[in-house]
Amino acid sequence: MERIGKEIERGLARMGDGAGLVLQELTACWPAAVGEQIARNAWPLRVARDGTLHVATSSATWAFELDRMRSEIAEQLAAVAGESAPKELRFRPGPIPEPGAAPAEERAPKPPQASPETSREAASAASAIEDPELRELVVRAARASLARARSDRGFW
Repeated sequence: MERIGKEIERGLARMGDGAGLVLQELTACWPAAVGEQIARNAWPLRVARDGTLHVATSSATWAFELDRMRSEIAEQLAAVAGESAPKELRFRPGPIPEPGAAPAEERAPKPPQASPETSREAASAASAIEDPELRELVVRAARASLARARSDRGFW
């Protein structure tokens, strides 16, 4: 089965709201467009409905300096991002990722491992479900829930 994020992206693309996809593309090409030093101190935050890219900066000084370089940065983004290039840029102090920080999903705690007994219990609970794909999903969910409930960690 596909991750739900891919399905959401397809749905947004069908409905015409591709701002999330555009932001993803701009984030991917941002360091190549602006260089390492700027990328460490400024990061794309969101794309507004009017096509303006809002960029978070590490300080008001960086926001001021990048605002003065707005046309140069726009040209560099257009060269690297093509059609995804923003119509306008706005720089404001705000949260930026730490250099070399792991993505959020890599920092998340790992779920507790299910014991063989827990796996059998989950399979037994879902055995009445006829659809094999749905049955497997329920088994996985029940196994994870039982393992979490039996661990000292609770929900994370």
